[in-house]
Amino acid sequence: MGKIIGHIVSHEWIYGFVQRDKLRGGKLYKQLRHGHRKYRKGSYAKRVIIPNRVGIECRPAIVDKKKRFGDWEADTVLGKNGTGAIVSLVERKSKLYLIRKVPAKTAADVGRAMVGMLWRYRRHVRTITADNGAEFCAHELVADKLKTDIYFANPYSSWERGLNENFNGLLRQYIRKGTDLRTVTDKQIADAQRALNLRPRKCLGYKQPAVVFDKLRGAA
Repeated sequence: MGKIIGHIVSHEWIYGFVQRDKLRGGKLYKQLRHGHRKYRKGSYAKRVIIPNRVGIECRPAIVDKKKRFGDWEADTVLGKNGTGAIVSLVERKSKLYLIRKVPAKTAADVGRAMVGMLWRYRRHVRTITADNGAEFCAHELVADKLKTDIYFANPYSSWERGLNENFNGLLRQYIRKGTDLRTVTDKQIADAQRALNLRPRKCLGYKQPAVVFDKLRGAA
């Protein structure tokens, strides 16, 4: 670790370092927010095959730097025992976070939600990076509607979408893990989104994501 002192590292680098340490038998992963998450037996064998999937290795290198406006990450947050889901999107440069509740974690519901959430910002959607869940199987429809390119992170590599993972963790401050999403109103979703976008972020020089996003949007 001494070799990296004085260097700025990203969320992705940290997650990658911890994962490599875990593979060597290290215990750093236990310090992560989701460090004790266990996959169900056989989950690797049941990996979803996403049609015409384009992997993150094909994504333009500029996206990694988080310097370009319009690169997004996508994920879902699940309700208790299949009681719906929340689709989440975050813009990598401004850290703007968008969430919307859907009745089920189906490709159709998630695809419609993604288009609806980003439609007003469609001029500012260069890429979207998603995980490998079946709910993103409608990615070609989303890409066509928004005129964008969608890439998929490597399986079981959440650090490649570390910003979205971080925000989903913060969302749990407003909507607890294990909540029946049928009891969560659209107003509660909107209030949580507003609160997170108005929270000053150290990585933005203590500016608010909503303010930074609006400024970048106006300059684009």
